[in-house]
Amino acid sequence: MIVVTGGAGFIGSNIIHALAAEGRGPISVIDRLESSEKWTNLRSVELDELVDPDDTFDFLEYRADEIDYVIHMGAISATTETDADLIIETNYRLPQRIWAWCANNGIPLIYASSAATYGDGAHGFDDDATPEALARLQPLNAYGWSKHLFDRWVVRQVADGAETPPQWVGLKFFNVYGPREWHKGSMMSGVTRAYPGAARGEPVTLFRSHHPDYPDGGQKRDFVYVLDCVDVVLWLMDRPDVSGLFNLGTGHAESWLELMEALYAALGHEMDVCWVDTPEEIREKYQYFTEADMSGLRAAGYDRPFRSVADGVADYVRRYPNGR
Repeated sequence: MIVVTGGAGFIGSNIIHALAAEGRGPISVIDRLESSEKWTNLRSVELDELVDPDDTFDFLEYRADEIDYVIHMGAISATTETDADLIIETNYRLPQRIWAWCANNGIPLIYASSAATYGDGAHGFDDDATPEALARLQPLNAYGWSKHLFDRWVVRQVADGAETPPQWVGLKFFNVYGPREWHKGSMMSGVTRAYPGAARGEPVTLFRSHHPDYPDGGQKRDFVYVLDCVDVVLWLMDRPDVSGLFNLGTGHAESWLELMEALYAALGHEMDVCWVDTPEEIREKYQYFTEADMSGLRAAGYDRPFRSVADGVADYVRRYPNGR
């Protein structure tokens, strides 16, 4: 059995669809559906169990002999969440307990970290996983800090020779976009958020630049297609000898204008931009450039290409004509 926490969410549900397509499983999901349309992310896949997060460890203990792999994607991922206690409980203490359970039961573990751990990028985007390198990073919000705190805890466990899962991998996801994220509301990727208006040929809204080195729309991110991320997860599952903390982006930053131009081109419309000022409440912490150093994953043996913005967005529009 493969257990996916956060399996009804954006990245988690895409992983589950890929697992099901390859006949891997059975699959069990730990997640809350609540009143959103998140349930629709799972409606075409067969599940062994759908578990309430409050019952996580009862379920893990009860089915321990059947579980072959844990993929922990569940988290509070909203960068605007202000309840730091809730964030720490969900993004730090819970994965500590999942790590310990996997270590005690000899179960491999993949977990979601984030590029938000790099803060403003002043120390670069190198996924050096030594305690000294991680100590230099300064996340800008509680979400990024919680992910960073867990990464540092994991690396310390390994450095101190503590018991670990037989395989463990943390993935620092950069700006992921693609299908099955409509339930995320304001936390949707820019592509998904702009999709309906772009499909109608309406103008897209973008932030003006408030940095002298970047023109309006020239702010850059490492935008990575969710299906490329899924390919990495499946590759890792087949290589139990690979463990570590790895960036997961494309290794090539592209601008917001390039991203939106790709969307409008894929939908067959000319793009018109409505420029607005970056809100003052986020302006000081706004990132103008992110780009994953992918040498770690490449050195581990992953040699498949990552799609450019133009290719990834075109595939998204072709496969998911309603954006979902």
